Amino acid sequence: MGQILGLRKTVYGVANITEAVAWYTQVLEQKPSYESDSYAAFSIGDCELGLNADARSAISRADGVVAYWQVLDLAVQIERLGTMGVRQHTDVEEVSGRVLMASFLDPYGNVFGLIEYLQTPIER
Repeated sequence: MGQILGLRKTVYGVANITEAVAWYTQVLEQKPSYESDSYAAFSIGDCELGLNADARSAISRADGVVAYWQVLDLAVQIERLGTMGVRQHTDVEEVSGRVLMASFLDPYGNVFGLIEYLQTPIER
């Protein structure tokens, strides 16, 4: 077994932690598992999405990294996010007939991705 075990946490820098928590509570349809004046964490499956108000000044360009969060139906999520004013960052891409992927821009300039497995993911 390799030393890299999988995605566990992604942290987005945000300018306003209160607004970001409210927005991500709506997107993720759950409340944060932890929240302070400068950091909030959402537990999603085996992963965590962190929102860090202190990290915003250190982030100059979010396009270089995209964390993909699994969904059951990408088309439904695209429609739902569209009603929330979310801008799609990349078109839906089908990979090997097994996976659909797309990325979006949150109101804070971060890129986040959604992924739908059309078939059971390849066993590792």
